[in-house]
Amino acid sequence: MLEIEGIKGDPGAIKIFAKNFSFKNRPVTLLCFWFTVTTGSIRFSITEKTGDMEKKKPPLSIQTEVNVLLVVLTIAALITRLWSLENPRAVVFDEIHFGQFAALYLKKIFFFDVHPPLGKLLYAGVGYLSGWDADFVFEKIGAEYPASVPIWHLRLLPALLGAALCPAVYQIIVELGYSHWSATLAGCLILFDNALVTQSRFILLDPILLFFSAMAILSLLKFRNVQDRVFSLWWWIWLTCTGIFMVFTVSVKYTGILTALIVALVLAIDFWKLIGNKTLAAKTLGHQLLAYLGLILVLPLVIYAAIFYIHLSILNSSGPHDDMMTSAFQATLIGGLSSITEGQPLEVAYGSQITLRHTHGQPCWLHSHDSLYPIRYPDGRGSSAQQQVTCYPFKDINNWWIVKNPTRPSLVVDNPPRAVKDGDIIQLIHGITGRSLNSHDVAAPVSPYCMEVTCYIDYNISYPAQNLWKVEVANKDSDGESWKSIQSQVRLIHVNTSQALMITGQQLPEWGFHQFEVATDRSLTQDSTIWNVEEHKYTRLPDQTEVEFLIDSEPSTAKLTFWEKFWELQWKMLTAMSEVTQEHRYSSEPIEWPLMARGIAYWMDYDTNAQIHFLGNPVIWWTATAAILIYVTFTVVVAIRWRRKCFDMEAEMWHQYIVSGVLLFGGWFLHYIPFFVLDRTLFLHHYLPALLFEIMLLCLVLELLCQHVIKCLQPGKFNGKVQDFEMSLPRGISTVEKKENNALVCTAVPSIQ
Repeated sequence: MLEIEGIKGDPGAIKIFAKNFSFKNRPVTLLCFWFTVTTGSIRFSITEKTGDMEKKKPPLSIQTEVNVLLVVLTIAALITRLWSLENPRAVVFDEIHFGQFAALYLKKIFFFDVHPPLGKLLYAGVGYLSGWDADFVFEKIGAEYPASVPIWHLRLLPALLGAALCPAVYQIIVELGYSHWSATLAGCLILFDNALVTQSRFILLDPILLFFSAMAILSLLKFRNVQDRVFSLWWWIWLTCTGIFMVFTVSVKYTGILTALIVALVLAIDFWKLIGNKTLAAKTLGHQLLAYLGLILVLPLVIYAAIFYIHLSILNSSGPHDDMMTSAFQATLIGGLSSITEGQPLEVAYGSQITLRHTHGQPCWLHSHDSLYPIRYPDGRGSSAQQQVTCYPFKDINNWWIVKNPTRPSLVVDNPPRAVKDGDIIQLIHGITGRSLNSHDVAAPVSPYCMEVTCYIDYNISYPAQNLWKVEVANKDSDGESWKSIQSQVRLIHVNTSQALMITGQQLPEWGFHQFEVATDRSLTQDSTIWNVEEHKYTRLPDQTEVEFLIDSEPSTAKLTFWEKFWELQWKMLTAMSEVTQEHRYSSEPIEWPLMARGIAYWMDYDTNAQIHFLGNPVIWWTATAAILIYVTFTVVVAIRWRRKCFDMEAEMWHQYIVSGVLLFGGWFLHYIPFFVLDRTLFLHHYLPALLFEIMLLCLVLELLCQHVIKCLQPGKFNGKVQDFEMSLPRGISTVEKKENNALVCTAVPSIQ
């Protein structure tokens, strides 16, 4: 027999249950549905009934709660993300990069990317578990995937995380203290946004980034809601989860640092409030601070370093991006430079044949060729018309130089070799043309504030040779004073002018074959003046063998530690990110993002003209942008009225409004405004993290309008309690509430003690 009852105290809830149900010959009442309209949840329980009394027994009791709205939202998100996931079975947009990186992980081949490795490691893990042989080459967008590529499995990861973003956003709104209907709206906006759906269906980093970012915010809110139970199990769990998801966000893309900043800001504000709580002992505050530092700072740093340790441990073979790293880094990889430099002499000596590589920044080698500087430049300046010296970004026979002792005519190495040390004076003789490296007081061709560097030709005119250079070993404190191949970082100081040999970063015109300009500069300590020997061998007479010189010379070996490789890779990633400035047909400016002025073409089938275009839902994006303006306007109005002692919100609502504003508006602001000062190529998908916060802020604004502003506009509907705010006024001031012309007037008057 089925009966329906209301639930006392909750008009939006009903019970539907069956009576006289038997379980093992005993009368049992099965409570099938306990449906609460306000939360959309269903609870189930089985209870035993004896006579008129119900007696619950743990062995026979089952009780759970199912949020129907959340379940439906999650199922709908899975359908939209997983439906026909393999279509199109071709390379789409940045799958050309991240799919290739996953393949290189499986082959253990080193590659360089400006983004941290976590997202790519996850894709590589999926490829490994699905048995991918990683033989497919991601050559171009639109290339068809062969049957051997498990594209469904690879795209499953972003699809699942993109679907999980909907319930995560739902829970964030609930944890902020807003209604389940606002949470459902937020989940639906995430569900039906075209841009988020598109981004979740391909091998891209943004779905992973957005999921970890949302989970970091959710964990933070869960932690804040158990702060009254300090040092409890859930207090530790949610604080730990906050730190873990925060570092996961940063480890996918460096824009995740912005999420970490907003999390750190909220925690800092909360702890500052705790300091003012006199009921808390200093010891308790100290323990909480240590917990914060340990789980929000130390633990994420350890996890971040561990992710890079895994990254560098897997990628131990030479690959296509070796030249991005220093010679010392390359020498630690199997194959490539290490196979070339294996067994070469360690110490540079007078008579050594070397190639000099620019250590930091643009990878290139000191180079010369049998071409002269033009007699006169287009701007009217004259040159020395000497032999050109450049920095060439490829290995070449013209990159070889001989280290000569200026006091001796010999170009061969003594036996035993005489090592060059810090402070020694040398000459560098170009191996092919036989001319010495020279500089003089003539302006460089492209950078006239620097001095020209040439290979000296004796024209017997007014330009005497100035070809002496002093060796300065920049890292002599760690690697010793001897000039060592690969390991030593040196500066070559021109003796006559006391200026350092450097690469200016400018490209020469056509007469210089568009190679990089080399000059000298009076600023000695900049990174552009650092060079290192990469390839090295001893010059010897025809009747001498290499063995004679290697008897007393230690062979060159790579000995970079993990931390040295880690810091070098970090620096290269950060500097390379700012160098991504090339023009792109679908690049856009941050000012264009909120209104989607320009989308991105992801893929096109040239046979059927079918296309995938990255573009958000205009209704969602434009409404969310309007919500930002409404929120700012409302906050300014409330602040002005607060200043005039007119309190339009109850204390609890005001606190909720402030917390939500710091988190959501602050999150949008931090994830959007920095792009205005970022000098690199940008696309519309860079706005997605800011959009996530913007959508949640939209739901906050809508609930605020429905529950507060609209009710306040209706006569007699204001139920604010001004007295709740008396505690925030200065001592000696109280509030007086009165009605004038059906309006509430708030004033502050001195209290009589």
